[in-house]
Amino acid sequence: MSVAFADVETVDYAADQAERFRTLARQQLPRLYSIARRLVGVDAEDAVQDCLLKAFQGFHQLHEVAAGPAWLTRILINCCRDRGRAVGRSVQQVELDEVERFSLFRKIAYEDPFPYSDSLHLDFLDEFGPEDVRAVVMQLPMLYRIPVVLVYMDGYLAREVATMLEIPLGTVLARLHRGRKLFEKQLWDYADANGLLRKAVR
Repeated sequence: MSVAFADVETVDYAADQAERFRTLARQQLPRLYSIARRLVGVDAEDAVQDCLLKAFQGFHQLHEVAAGPAWLTRILINCCRDRGRAVGRSVQQVELDEVERFSLFRKIAYEDPFPYSDSLHLDFLDEFGPEDVRAVVMQLPMLYRIPVVLVYMDGYLAREVATMLEIPLGTVLARLHRGRKLFEKQLWDYADANGLLRKAVR
């Protein structure tokens, strides 16, 4: 009789865990998908599925419900990294000196793509739709893309990202600085390559 009771308790506990996981996953799914879209583009759905499968298998390790969103994000980041490696994406070589010297503010002022504008930088940014911004973000090497997306697009603090990635805060801050500079340079290059500046002048 005691064995049967223990079996019932086990089934109830498993059912309770499954329901708690479903609730957490349902609440976090839109945010996870949004992050994955910025990190791996068209592979976002597969990355989120990988994340949820691994999270469900390790859900017993989560002891505080409040830590659930950050815990899922950490798993998703690792899944995105794995997926990037699996499809053979190589890390881009970034000329850091060139990136450090680049200033989007000075570039726009010098090139003057909107000669009759009183707000050059706002007019420049207005040329970019959500898909354009996503395309530029996807050009960032994953090393910089992850902290840029988490801090500037998803609202995490740099110290939270450092904890997620298990790296020093100073490393995160350095990657954020370089990632932001690289993003600005690629933003200009994208606008030039896709005719956004020429369209604006017309």
